[in-house]
Amino acid sequence: MFLGKAKAGENVQVKAAALLITSGALVELSAADAREVVGYMRPELVKAGQVVIREGESTRNDFMALVLDGEVTVENSVAAAHDSMVVSVLGPGSLIGDMGIIDGGPRSATCTASTDLALAVLTRDSLTRLMENKPGVAARLLLAMSKRIADHLRETNRKLMTFAQVSKALQQELDAAHGVNKRLLDQVAALQGKPVMGAPGANKL
Repeated sequence: MFLGKAKAGENVQVKAAALLITSGALVELSAADAREVVGYMRPELVKAGQVVIREGESTRNDFMALVLDGEVTVENSVAAAHDSMVVSVLGPGSLIGDMGIIDGGPRSATCTASTDLALAVLTRDSLTRLMENKPGVAARLLLAMSKRIADHLRETNRKLMTFAQVSKALQQELDAAHGVNKRLLDQVAALQGKPVMGAPGANKL
């Protein structure tokens, strides 16, 4: 059942449209366009602990979801380790899976329901119908999604640059510490090669 057709879904539709244009989702979209878009979304309830999106998955990659209620934990697997790292915890007004609905590529992170969740889901089939029925709205939706993805890429690049700078500074500190340590070891070695003052025969000519 789509949000726009839900019998008692008027309040849900209004809430979804309002959340769709918040900073965590598609802030570039107009309120009127948001109302059109949510008419093509379907409500979905997810129990706490259930995986909504799994990293690397390439079979369920044809939808994106807007969080209406609850929280989602976003995790990435750690390279060379059988573990994962929590990237963020997202709440109402957050959008997940937007890259997958566009390119159909493998999911880049795992999203797990931290609490019971209420989602508004847009599938690729629904997006296609939106493009056929409301091409102008669909074009503005895709433009807003593209800007969101571009903003995320810029932020990721900024973090990578900061990480590289911090890594360089740490390496310089390690190199300096290594140099100091080497000099100390050289001095200890030099002292060990000399007679100790006060020892028998130390002052003999």
